[in-house]
Amino acid sequence: MTALRYTTPSQGDWNKALPIGNGKLGAMIYGEGTSEHFQLNEDSVWFGQKRNRNNPDALANLDTIRDLIFAGKISKAEELCKYALTGTPQSQHTYQTLGDVYFDYCGKMNEGTDFQRNLDLSTAIHSTEITSPVTGICYTCETFASIGQNCIVAQFKSSTANTLDLAASLQRECFYETTSHNKDTLWISGKLGGGDESFCCGMKFATDGSDLQGIGEHLIARDASYVTVFITAATTYRHKNPENAVLETLERAAAFPYKTLKDEHIKEYKSYFERMEFSLDYDKSLDLLTTEERLTRIDSDHPDNGLLMTYMDFGRYLLISSSRGDCLPANLQGIWNKDMSAAWGSKYTININTEMNYWPANICNLSDCELPLFSHMLRMLPNGQKTAKEMYGCHGFVAHHNTDIWGDTAPQDIYIPATFWVMGGAWLSTHIWNHYLYTNDTNFLKEMYPVLKESVRFFMDFLVEREEKLVTCPSVSPENTYIMEDGTRGCLTYGSTMDNEILHELFAHFRKTAAILGETDTSLLQTASDCEKRLPDIQIGKYGQIMEWQKDYEEAEPGHRHISHLWALHPAHQITPDGTPELCRAARTTLQRRLENGGGHTGWSRAWILNMYARLWEGEACYDNLLALLKKSTLPNLLDNHPPFQIDGNFGATAAMAEMLLQSDEQRTILLPALPKAWSKGEVHGLRGVYGTTWDLAWNDGFLTSVTVSGPEDCTIPLTLFYGNVKKEIVLHKGHPYHCSWVEI
Repeated sequence: MTALRYTTPSQGDWNKALPIGNGKLGAMIYGEGTSEHFQLNEDSVWFGQKRNRNNPDALANLDTIRDLIFAGKISKAEELCKYALTGTPQSQHTYQTLGDVYFDYCGKMNEGTDFQRNLDLSTAIHSTEITSPVTGICYTCETFASIGQNCIVAQFKSSTANTLDLAASLQRECFYETTSHNKDTLWISGKLGGGDESFCCGMKFATDGSDLQGIGEHLIARDASYVTVFITAATTYRHKNPENAVLETLERAAAFPYKTLKDEHIKEYKSYFERMEFSLDYDKSLDLLTTEERLTRIDSDHPDNGLLMTYMDFGRYLLISSSRGDCLPANLQGIWNKDMSAAWGSKYTININTEMNYWPANICNLSDCELPLFSHMLRMLPNGQKTAKEMYGCHGFVAHHNTDIWGDTAPQDIYIPATFWVMGGAWLSTHIWNHYLYTNDTNFLKEMYPVLKESVRFFMDFLVEREEKLVTCPSVSPENTYIMEDGTRGCLTYGSTMDNEILHELFAHFRKTAAILGETDTSLLQTASDCEKRLPDIQIGKYGQIMEWQKDYEEAEPGHRHISHLWALHPAHQITPDGTPELCRAARTTLQRRLENGGGHTGWSRAWILNMYARLWEGEACYDNLLALLKKSTLPNLLDNHPPFQIDGNFGATAAMAEMLLQSDEQRTILLPALPKAWSKGEVHGLRGVYGTTWDLAWNDGFLTSVTVSGPEDCTIPLTLFYGNVKKEIVLHKGHPYHCSWVEI
């Protein structure tokens, strides 16, 4: 069932409200029944303005900090880092909610019966329906986020002509100075705080000719058959005059008939959503239950593949709704933050969370939804070059573990386990080659090459020699703490395992990209190659686990939510069951130790574990962890719970479900690598593989029955397929699909 369905109002609970969005605009629709409430977001509503936060005293103290770390004087190194390597000021600005719209039926609906609210994932349309027990009149509201008009569009209707009264107010908790209106349009505007940036949010009514009034902070319609509501917003981030932009957008949108806007929206949205389809055999009688009822009952004794299909569709829906077109990338809450002062600032946390947001993009055939992330990386580039030079005396580009709307790259907060990590820009840069692999887009690779090149240049300067290896220093393993032999706890280190894994990938991507683009600087290439060869290798510790640091320390939190040292397993392909079996055994041990000590207690962490088990080809472990994610870390509206809400767990789990069915890298494509017994029969159409390939798979009784793969029309592609122990070499000829049954495999 490709919908979220509920039969009770949300009763003011945000965790039961349902999300819609077009990338720039987002709304949580509460579905209140006898009234309605939309909580709004616009992607550029951030507090403050751009600043230079690079600490001017960093470079003068860098060598001292390194000496202290190498001497094992970690506490002294961490104390000095608090002063010399933190940002000035220490924190980036934060994302804010836009505001709220409250709708009231003007006393005509004090109670109702037969309430329904639904979010149709196949059309991205939210609907509510309620009937008055007194009059028998049915009131409906249908809402969607139009990207073509950049508006939230809602149509309220009554089943009996001229019986709809509707009042709406537009509010914001703080930071707005003025409210203005005419008879059919209401708007609020003001400063965003901390600078000269300002915003405007507006709402317009269109009806069947009934009377409209603007009074105070309300728009009111009387005796209407329907009211179509248009909502939009703008800030000075994109517009010199946000108020003019809002009023022009509302006027332009309201000139179209509602049906035209709805049809346009559905067509545009389906061009993304219908690229892929996932179906499993399941008990159709469960479709009679609400989504919340299904979520409550699901466990190993009460399977519900239908809900799992909906959950995967919901993940794709969320990515399309929060990251398409020329919007900003999806942040920590996507485009659905409810607070003026959000958890973790609702920023871009780039020591995993932002990257996880985009894990499903390529494999789920939504590579173009990743483009807002790359646009943001280009915004980060000049800032990161400035940070590299001013704080570290290095060429190139660096970013730490957070960034914001302006692409800030200086360290964030004074939180030793995370702040002094220099790998955020490098991890983001690995997305460049991966995107190219899935799209074959050489123009994209050329555009993004400066980011990749400048990231490599930074580490060529930043790495220091230690025991004949080149290591990062200072650094951390996000966001973990180790215990030294004398019992001292520390976070600062050199050459953490995650750093080395990212750098192996970064340098390899640079080498391959340079070859494709014909890089002529042979000196640069040779130096990069020399650095790559001198990076530390992955080590196995005393428990048979992947070591997280260069020394086999004990962990202060053995069940820590971050599992950074398994980055080589996922998202990279450096550790594989068929290529590095010893490291795979150690990775499995690492995961088991994390889980035995309470790991996976946050939604996104469980989602990462799910991806790692998929890469280990362990379908039953994937299924168990997917159920755990739904039972322990999923809200009634299916959004991920850190707690509080973070969207990364939704995206991470969606990617993992896809990787249970298909895994594709430069060497080979693996079919059904982690299929659990509970998914014994099913089909998937439109999964994306490397080299621009698209895959359709079907299976029955747990065995693959057919595979069809198509590729680009402009090239011939050799592929290596693996299914179980069977290997098959095929060649995709220009534009001609390849199909075979399981017997032929």
